[in-house]
Amino acid sequence: MANLKEVRNRITSVTSTQQITKAMKMVSAAKLKRATNAIVQLRPYANKLKELLSNLSASLEDGSSPFLQQREPVRVLVVAVSSSRGLAGAFNANVIKTVNNLIAEKYSEQLKAGNVSIVAIGKKAQEYYQRRKYNVIGNNTELYNNLNFANASLITESIMEGFLKCEYDRVEIVYNHFRNAAVQFLFTEQLLPVPKTENKEIKDPKEQVKTTQVDYILEPSQEEIVAELIPKNIKIQLYRAVLDSVASEHGARMTAMDKATENAGDLLKALKLSYNQARQAAITTELTEIVSGAAALSSN
Repeated sequence: MANLKEVRNRITSVTSTQQITKAMKMVSAAKLKRATNAIVQLRPYANKLKELLSNLSASLEDGSSPFLQQREPVRVLVVAVSSSRGLAGAFNANVIKTVNNLIAEKYSEQLKAGNVSIVAIGKKAQEYYQRRKYNVIGNNTELYNNLNFANASLITESIMEGFLKCEYDRVEIVYNHFRNAAVQFLFTEQLLPVPKTENKEIKDPKEQVKTTQVDYILEPSQEEIVAELIPKNIKIQLYRAVLDSVASEHGARMTAMDKATENAGDLLKALKLSYNQARQAAITTELTEIVSGAAALSSN
């Protein structure tokens, strides 16, 4: 059994850790509220834009927009949206695992040929793929310091430019889709070329995008409107994915810190019990020594 000083030091250490985890939970809860408001406000616009574009582009030929051109995916770009900080449970690990599985299952031949590139949004994914010698394009770790549509659009514009120059034949994005503070799930979607119809299954029924055909009266022409909307839609979808990831990160961190605080409380109970047992054993030993000493003196 550990001595009293070791147990006291351990109790002090765990108490300090518990205070830190409580503070981090409170900070994440405050940030989660702002992040949730941002993504909730953007989703209706992003979904309606996608629905409108799906209706308009359904009758167009692939050549009507360079972003609709379906090409053989010889060169692939994967956008991995992680966070720049840890202590969020398996948040970043799950993103990296999903990206690795996507590449291994779908683009293994391209990976062997060296035709898989990574755009990492967030320091954790950036560092992971740089250490493993992937072709990581750019450094976007500063995006979270000033996250807004303009800064996110700079990343999207570079991706679209690479697609137009045939540097990539397909672009896929992996991010955490935010449902609530306790639930986030990984979602993979094709960013480029833009799918004409949205038939991906989304687990949250509220997020399902309608694809019913609507007969719009258009001014100017359908081709001009689609040419204007497609680049905007691509930027909006990437910005939405980043906002989803930010809200998911704070939710995951809040949940992780809550669990850590609870575990610290359980550990403190066990340590205090151990401390009391050690203290009682020390007192018993001292009393035994006193009684033995008194008995020895009286016998003399």
